[in-house]
Amino acid sequence: MKKRVPMQTRSPRERVKDFSEVALGYTKEEALLEAERCLDCKHAPCVGGCPVEIDIPKFIREIREGRLEEAAKTIYDANFLPGICGRVCPQENQCEARCVRARKGEAVAIGRLERFASDNHQPEIRKIAPDKEKVAVVGSGPAGLSCAAELAQLGYEVHIFEALHAAGGVLTYGIPEFRLPQRVVDSEVGRLLALGIKIHYNTVIGRTKKVRELFNEGFQAVFIGSGAGYPKFMKIPGENLNGVLSANEFLTRINLMKAHLPEYDTPLKKMRKVAVVGGGNVAMDAARSALRIGAEEVHLVYRRGREEMPARLEEVRHAEEEGVRFRLLANPVRILGESEVSGIECQRMELGEPDESGRRRPVAVPDSDFVISCDAVIMAIGNHPNPILASSMPELKTNKWGCIEVDERLRTSVPGVYAGGDVVTGSATVILAMGAGKKAAREIDAYLRSRHAL
Repeated sequence: MKKRVPMQTRSPRERVKDFSEVALGYTKEEALLEAERCLDCKHAPCVGGCPVEIDIPKFIREIREGRLEEAAKTIYDANFLPGICGRVCPQENQCEARCVRARKGEAVAIGRLERFASDNHQPEIRKIAPDKEKVAVVGSGPAGLSCAAELAQLGYEVHIFEALHAAGGVLTYGIPEFRLPQRVVDSEVGRLLALGIKIHYNTVIGRTKKVRELFNEGFQAVFIGSGAGYPKFMKIPGENLNGVLSANEFLTRINLMKAHLPEYDTPLKKMRKVAVVGGGNVAMDAARSALRIGAEEVHLVYRRGREEMPARLEEVRHAEEEGVRFRLLANPVRILGESEVSGIECQRMELGEPDESGRRRPVAVPDSDFVISCDAVIMAIGNHPNPILASSMPELKTNKWGCIEVDERLRTSVPGVYAGGDVVTGSATVILAMGAGKKAAREIDAYLRSRHAL
């Protein structure tokens, strides 16, 4: 049985000194070898695991046959952000999990092949002259971009309203360049703009402009894809000390505001010993970024074990290679210090019965407290949607976590307003948000067409 073709990466000793991309991607020869592993299954179970419905066997077959332009076009027909998805999507839990080869070995490296195809060829984009109504999209993250692309191709005049001064949402402020280079985000956003989509920056919907104002300005439908950028904290003693940051703030200062570059005057605390709390991809990103800005020690504190970590295995492995110290089965109970952080007190945990997520519930071990010496603590335990938009619109129903409630067609409680992505689900993955944006676009199209039929 042919083994999966590995993807080359930069050496840990070299890459930890900068923010350049770690994974180098496939060469043409490597991509062709990996594409030959695809069994070209007629029932294509992998497609069922793709939230944006890429014809996976078709594009892999086209790579195998050396028709790289056709492969890229097949991908772009379903997904306008393949360079992004090929790098950050958890393919191992989605399309690759359905791969027939995975039953008795390793799945075909679908994500790596998607990245290869999109990095090596981008089909020409032609501006589409809109012949349908105006639709507003709130947020230029993965859900908003996906929705906007689909609507533009359906002939709608699409306007994106972005709170920040740059497009991409979490793709820009939340994911470090060593995992997702900004040039890739800029390139794929540029392709959307080439369709004729307009982006309005520095516009906070709910504050700068209300949703009702959008309807008054002639927009016939609104999609809310504003993500989940409001950080969670543990509510333990000491969280108000200087040196305690959310991962959201820490990564935004680096990724968007370039605090690690001397030519940018973005304040960021000098960190020598850092404790990062969490076990997801954001925690890995924060820990690895801390090393890159000069931290001598970085401890990652997670209350469960390695097998329960939600982070991608690849990110966990890269973090370990770079020197992040894993403190597993440990839960913070107090942050120490007077005005500045001096340490974090943790309690050892053991795993009990599974909870509602299916993972074994962590249970505290009595009299097991220990202290990790540190001068900074970064909380990476998840996010809620920012409450600004919902608080400006009382008729918009939300749940107890502040997530917008929608039905199976992604309709909110307000007629003509749809929502999808993290603002509905809470923090999830880029590809799930994109799938929601694509579905919402189709539902908006059906809604607007039905009004014409009346």
